[in-house]
Amino acid sequence: MERDYLIDVTRLVWRAWSGRLPTGIDRVCLAYLDHFGDRAQAVVQRGGMQRVFSPAASDRLFAAIRAGGPGFRTRLLRLLPFALSSGGGVAKGRAGRGPIYLNIGHTGLDEPSLPGWVRRNGLRAVFLVHDLIPITHPEFCRSGEAEKHRARMRNVLTCAAGIIGNSQSTLDELQAFAELEQLAVPPFVPAWISGHEIPDSAPPAAMDRPHFIVVGTIEGRKNHILLFQIWRKLVERLGHRAPRLVVIGQRGWEAEHALAVLDRNPLLRGHIRELGSASDLEAARLMAGARALLMPSFAEGFGLPVVEAMQLGTPVICTDLPAFREIAGDIPHYLDPLDGLGWESAILSFLEDCPDRMRQIRQLRGYRGPDWPSHFAVVEPWLSTL
Repeated sequence: MERDYLIDVTRLVWRAWSGRLPTGIDRVCLAYLDHFGDRAQAVVQRGGMQRVFSPAASDRLFAAIRAGGPGFRTRLLRLLPFALSSGGGVAKGRAGRGPIYLNIGHTGLDEPSLPGWVRRNGLRAVFLVHDLIPITHPEFCRSGEAEKHRARMRNVLTCAAGIIGNSQSTLDELQAFAELEQLAVPPFVPAWISGHEIPDSAPPAAMDRPHFIVVGTIEGRKNHILLFQIWRKLVERLGHRAPRLVVIGQRGWEAEHALAVLDRNPLLRGHIRELGSASDLEAARLMAGARALLMPSFAEGFGLPVVEAMQLGTPVICTDLPAFREIAGDIPHYLDPLDGLGWESAILSFLEDCPDRMRQIRQLRGYRGPDWPSHFAVVEPWLSTL
């Protein structure tokens, strides 16, 4: 079978090598690998160099990535001699056109060598842009990340044949950035992404008292500290009758204060349950049994937990962000991320069957969130026009 695509799996190789759990972006990369893998050759970047694997080596690498687990390093090391000896390079696609290069995980986008590699090989580069948060909200990112992301977006705008946005909100921010940089915007398409596949057998988790849930890496942008401060007040006021807060997410960056509260405040022990890792089934059960999903983020490019909660019929209390409005409409209870009293009041109301909670439950009956077949039904025809 002809390989009309190159798919960059650098991010997935690193994730599997490090043994870290997949993030939301990693899951999007995996979905693209599953969809395009049998029509694609693998690209792996390192040190500003791009290596294209042969079809046979690509198939073996894709299989190793999908298998993951503790044996990944061994499988990769066994594969490398074969990959290096079996050639590779960029083959012409159908009708002599260059293949489509898919970069789904922002991998190596800041590398100065990337545009030249794309041009030399006659590739039609397509990038999926997840967000512009390091540019729009640099205070929530590592030092130097803002300029690095500017370089990423400049490269995207100057060498892309097309751009996929995970939301129209993200594309609007990219267009605003392009105007400031005086750069043209290539053809683009918004295509909502999908979350975990919700297991059919996901009965709500039973806990000894009501619980709320927050999902996402513990980092400053996600505003966990607001919830931890509210929970301290709830425990002081309600004692053992206070609801639990279930926190699903790995520890990240720019969240020292939140992590200090989590680690050192004895008052919150037994009231906040931190799960650095959870299986899809466990996460779905905890989400399904929650009084509400809480998402007090300062910025988001999409918001997969919001979609996942609504698919399970779980009410949502979240920040009033353009991305959330786009994907969830008027269903959630929206609040300002700095309105601590408003969040506390909403949590206490949703602890009971308040009218707003019951309204959401009614609206969510029969709700169908975005799924991958719908995503690729938008993306595939659009790719054929590039």
